[in-house]
Amino acid sequence: MKRRGKLKIFLGYAAGVGKTYQMLDEAQMLKARGVDLVIGYFEPHGRKDTIAKTEGLEMIPRKNIGYRGSTFEEMDTDAIIARAPQVAVVDEFPHTNVPGSAREKRWEDVLLLLNEGVDVLTTMNVQHLESLNDQMAQITGVKVRETIPDWVVKQADDVVMVDLTPRALLNRLERGVVYPPDKAQRALQNFFKESSLVALREMALRQTAQEVEERIEQSEAEQQANSGNSSTRTREPRRHDAVVIYISEDPSTAMLIRRGKRVADVIHADCFAVFVAEQSDLSSLPAARREAIERHLNFARNMHIETRILIGADHAQAVVDFARLNKARQIFLPRSAGKSMDRLLRKSLISQVVSLADDMEVTIVADRRQEKAAG
Repeated sequence: MKRRGKLKIFLGYAAGVGKTYQMLDEAQMLKARGVDLVIGYFEPHGRKDTIAKTEGLEMIPRKNIGYRGSTFEEMDTDAIIARAPQVAVVDEFPHTNVPGSAREKRWEDVLLLLNEGVDVLTTMNVQHLESLNDQMAQITGVKVRETIPDWVVKQADDVVMVDLTPRALLNRLERGVVYPPDKAQRALQNFFKESSLVALREMALRQTAQEVEERIEQSEAEQQANSGNSSTRTREPRRHDAVVIYISEDPSTAMLIRRGKRVADVIHADCFAVFVAEQSDLSSLPAARREAIERHLNFARNMHIETRILIGADHAQAVVDFARLNKARQIFLPRSAGKSMDRLLRKSLISQVVSLADDMEVTIVADRRQEKAAG
């Protein structure tokens, strides 16, 4: 059976903290030790110090793909597999490939390399993590379009936090190390505000700490499972928990799914996304509503959340009964900011669930952008 490759992610909180530089520094050390290594994809961004770190490393030529009369360069995954190195360096993990590529996302290319037994070093910023997408938009005012599902990042064997204080990063930006002068000035006025960078850095540190904690717990569990010593003290098993997310056609449901999944991962709980209908066949729903529900259910599945369609006329009772059956600790509901009637119906659902689920925590998640628009 073919060995699966190992994944190492260099995680930062903004462009310019040194993720790619540190990744290439490790690549140079591996090459010096005799490891067969290639650069599958590298984005220089005109940074001379980083470009210098590629000297002496074999680089796989990029693949040219035509799209709408233009030619774009993407990583040639097939060429890397044919070359069969021990390690491939792949910059910009969250990148979206140009239409016409074999796979939509670069992280899908990386998973293919791992399945072929190639170890991968890669880079990403914390704001590209799917479950943090809404929080990042609130912090920075920028909606990140290129995201990576949490379950993909959790497959990493190592996550290295590449840290730099916000003040030091701003100094680099002002000196033109990160971007050319004109782009740097625009960045300073928008994304690269010190208050935003402080919050992003804190989020990255917290994410890295969580990854470390999960790996320690997994390692301890494996050691206990492999130990034949009956006197070994074992940790008390966790209580079986679950998080239940209520699915509706409301646009804020995507944010609700991210928030619920994030909490479920933190408390190591099962996660369910449920839609309540009077019939199991969604085809009876109006076309626009059905499309919205199916889109949200598919989004939940892509985040490795179990989905269920519950049959019942009483939405609150159906959700609470399902939650109790699955020993749920929390139920996530949206707070609507739409039309008056929508708000009244949602308020009624919330009050009913809160009343019925007196042994559970009910979390009401509001989309602040919608609320501002509605106000």
